[in-house]
Amino acid sequence: MADPWLSIVGLGEDGLGGLSDASRSALAQAEVIFGGPRHLDLVAAGERGRAWPVPFDIVPVLSLRGRRVAVLASGDPFWFGAGGSLAAHLAQGEWRAYPVAGTVSLACARLGWKIEEVSALALHAAGFGGLHRALHRGARLVVTLRDGEAPATLAACLVAQGFGAVGMHVLERLGGPHERVRFARADRFSFEDITAPVAVALDAVDLPQGSGLPKSPGLSEDRFAHDGQITKSPVRALTLAALAPRPGELLWDIGGGSGSVSVEWCLAGGRAITIEPRADRIANIRANIETFGLSRQMETVEGHAPDALADLALPDAVFIGGGGSMALYDWLWSHLPEGTRIVANGVTLETEALLAGLQSRHGGGILRIELSRAEPLGSMRGWSAARPVVQWSVTR
Repeated sequence: MADPWLSIVGLGEDGLGGLSDASRSALAQAEVIFGGPRHLDLVAAGERGRAWPVPFDIVPVLSLRGRRVAVLASGDPFWFGAGGSLAAHLAQGEWRAYPVAGTVSLACARLGWKIEEVSALALHAAGFGGLHRALHRGARLVVTLRDGEAPATLAACLVAQGFGAVGMHVLERLGGPHERVRFARADRFSFEDITAPVAVALDAVDLPQGSGLPKSPGLSEDRFAHDGQITKSPVRALTLAALAPRPGELLWDIGGGSGSVSVEWCLAGGRAITIEPRADRIANIRANIETFGLSRQMETVEGHAPDALADLALPDAVFIGGGGSMALYDWLWSHLPEGTRIVANGVTLETEALLAGLQSRHGGGILRIELSRAEPLGSMRGWSAARPVVQWSVTR
């Protein structure tokens, strides 16, 4: 389509004055202009303006397909903006976008930071759990926040997680005549008169060595909420190696316990559905989802496999933590597509025999994991052996 009906216009705090001629032309020709109330005021939309519905919905825009319509979005419309939501429902030729510098670009320009060395998180519609895995000594992050009260809440969260030494550059109304930039450490934060829209640039240069989450699998058990039913750290590392997570792939974690395998799968960039029959353990799994900021990647299903699996999206990999049963494996083998990776751990003799039989029937490999830790023995030390774990891994 040579002349798209929809214009997606990025807008800064400087309003019409900061727009290109092309952006201003698209707005001038629009019969209807969608945006937040603040955006509509900045461009003087008048009677052509329509505020986004609450909760946010793109249906009113799509219902005007074929008319001259403009949509206003902050900065770059395709960075956690309306652009991506709209484009997913449109043919390529139906829209044209006119981005301006977004929050990350403006923040880095003000602070002299290299954009390629900065991580960005959109926390205006999410909790602060994602910071738990993003912060480490030397990290620099730009985060968007919901309102003027959120920076103080963020500071308290950082202090509670042991990140009180993180520097917070509070960036208010970037790019406009009312722009303001102030600085405080998280543990000395006291600003109360903060105006939205607001972002915070976090500088973790002063964090002590060893701060933040390691990037390797096998996080220590004390990082998780659990009742003792958790895949132990070294076994979990070997399990993740066998599962071989890749960004975007989906895991079924059957008999999730604490959900620790799912958590580490998601930290590697994947998505996970954790199936667990006990309500108390579901509560622990949800607590871990919140702690690690994985609400967009990980979900729980309360129920018994295989019944609870029937309506789920098909996975790229499956982990069975409690050994499972022949009925479960027969169901999996008949329902999973070819290429699905399956890893199962077991500690009982019965499960060992089951997994050995499955390996003879379907192939794959069997690994016996035997670990011992040095513990006090009188005035000296001796080896204390954990129960052996038998692991079967196979590709369907």
